[in-house]
Amino acid sequence: MNKQNYTKGFTLVEIMIVVVIIGLLAAMAIPAFNKVRQASRQKAITNNLRQMSAAAQQYMLENGVSQVAYSDIVGTNNTTFYIKSINTVAGEDYAQVTVHNTDTQISITSNLITVTYNL
Repeated sequence: MNKQNYTKGFTLVEIMIVVVIIGLLAAMAIPAFNKVRQASRQKAITNNLRQMSAAAQQYMLENGVSQVAYSDIVGTNNTTFYIKSINTVAGEDYAQVTVHNTDTQISITSNLITVTYNL
């Protein structure tokens, strides 16, 4: 009989080393991905609040008030559309948001974040 050497393919050790390397890369990448995802959510919430702040400033100028509720600037029940709707990104609730205006700053508060603008 003729003895044949099979040298094609990978050994079990080589495959295990590749699996370990992939596992290490995944272990390093997943926390970094979650951190980037959280930062992205935070920026999206901040952008929503900036839009609400701008709409609130416009409402305050037009109506001569120093405080604006969410229902005054968001929705289709107003005769003037300040913001038609706001899409949430992290399950946040803007319904209880009130914008206050002082001489030096305008602040807007949500259950997840507080943003203050110096005028």
